[in-house]
Amino acid sequence: MIGVYGGTFDPIHFGHLRTILDVKERLGLQQIRLVPCSQPVHRGRPSATVQHRFAMLQQATENISGFVVDRQEMVRDKPSYMIETLKSLRQQFRQQSLILIMGGDAFEKINTWFQWQQLFDYAHIVVMQRPGSDIDNVNLPLFLQVKLTQNAADLARKEHGCLYFQNVIQLDISATQIRQKVAQHESIDFLLPNNIIKYIRDNNLYLGDFNAG
Repeated sequence: MIGVYGGTFDPIHFGHLRTILDVKERLGLQQIRLVPCSQPVHRGRPSATVQHRFAMLQQATENISGFVVDRQEMVRDKPSYMIETLKSLRQQFRQQSLILIMGGDAFEKINTWFQWQQLFDYAHIVVMQRPGSDIDNVNLPLFLQVKLTQNAADLARKEHGCLYFQNVIQLDISATQIRQKVAQHESIDFLLPNNIIKYIRDNNLYLGDFNAG
C-alpha cells in the first residue's frame, strides 16, 4: 500500500511528520509519498518558493524509511489538483492500494475539491483524527457513508474506493505558527527538525510580512 500526503509544507514540521508516521506504521504502508503543492487552489500563495519547500521536505525525510518526496506537482505549470496526482500515481502503481491521507480540516472541505468524488476511483481516503473524536456517520453525505469502512483490512483488499478514519497522535503545531514566530524573531526549537531550522535561517525564510494561511 502506498500513502499519498499533499500539502504546502510551508514549512514541514513535526506535526506533519508524527501524524503520517503513525498512519504508515498502523496501516502497514510500504511508503508515503509527500507531494508539495506548487500552486494551491484553496489557499493563498505560499510564503516560501516551491523549490525551498521541496528542499526542506527532502532534508526532513532523508533519514525516515519509506518517506518519499514526490515532485510531480512542482513540474506542472498550472494549479495543483490532487485528482491529477492520483491519476499519475495510479499509472505508476497499477496493482497496489493507494491511500490518500488527509487531516480532518481538509476532509470537512473535500466537497470543494476539483472532481472530489472521482478521488475514490483512484485511491482510498484515510482521515487522520484524534483518539476519541469519533466521526458522526449520520452527517456524512450518502456518497461517503457507503464508502465508509471500520475495517483497515479493506484498504489492502481493494485498490481504491474506501473511506477510513485513523486515530493518530496529533501535535498542536502549525506552519502558520512557525512562520509567525520566525517573523517575530521567536524560537522555533522543538517544532520542526533542527536541519530545517538551519535551512530557514540560512535562506532567510519567513522574515518578511507575516502571511497567514
